Amino acid sequence: MIAVPEDAIEERFLAASGPGGQNVNKVATACQLRCDVWKLGLHPETYRRLKLAAGSRMTAGGALVITARRYRTQEANRADARERLAALLATAEEREARRVKTKPSRAAKARRVDEKKGRSAVKAGRGRVSAE
Repeated sequence: MIAVPEDAIEERFLAASGPGGQNVNKVATACQLRCDVWKLGLHPETYRRLKLAAGSRMTAGGALVITARRYRTQEANRADARERLAALLATAEEREARRVKTKPSRAAKARRVDEKKGRSAVKAGRGRVSAE
């Protein structure tokens, strides 16, 4: 798990759309979390995977922007944004499993050739019947 230092995170609260009735028009409940990825000290491969996973949420300057507006309160949206950041970092930290090359055995190759010969014989027998 990647520890996120507090100085790498910047939070702003803005007016949100969605549920909340007239409360939405009065209170800034949506949380926009900006995380400076360079301050996390990520391994280059982890950074590459994070960039792929983040997509358009990653800015050219290396800031990861997550906007949470799912809930009606600032606290809930703030917690949601932090959870989503942690989930994104966790997915970036996972390595892809290396593919191990495999080779068919000699017996498997022989079975394949035998099946092909059998198929060939079946198809050869489907030709026109001679008038003899």
